[in-house]
Amino acid sequence: MPKLFLLLGAINTFICIALGAFGAHGLKHILTDEMLAIYHTGVQYHFYHAIGLLFVGLLLLHFVKSRLIELSGWFMLLGIILFSVSLYVMSLTEIRGLGMITPFGGVSYLIAWAVLSFAIWKEVKTQD
Repeated sequence: MPKLFLLLGAINTFICIALGAFGAHGLKHILTDEMLAIYHTGVQYHFYHAIGLLFVGLLLLHFVKSRLIELSGWFMLLGIILFSVSLYVMSLTEIRGLGMITPFGGVSYLIAWAVLSFAIWKEVKTQD
């Protein structure tokens, strides 16, 4: 499972850089300032959680059997899909109703970091 999360993290980091560049160069004259800001928020949180996926992969190299660390990674990926992708689509289509999906992604991000915190606390406590 560590390799999967490392791969997901690397792929998502690549996607973030490509989408960020596309937004900065290809969309700045097409989207309104408001929609461009929404798009960049999607890229920003996508990038944070792409790095988070790499972090999860690295942690799983050390804590190989931690189901909680794995679960955290899946919640990060779900957050990317629900939060960032909804913002990308909303900014490109101006379908504001998609904003109803975004908070579920935000909650997924929060759950991911809470579960990861608990998992690390639990693993470190077990090693003491």
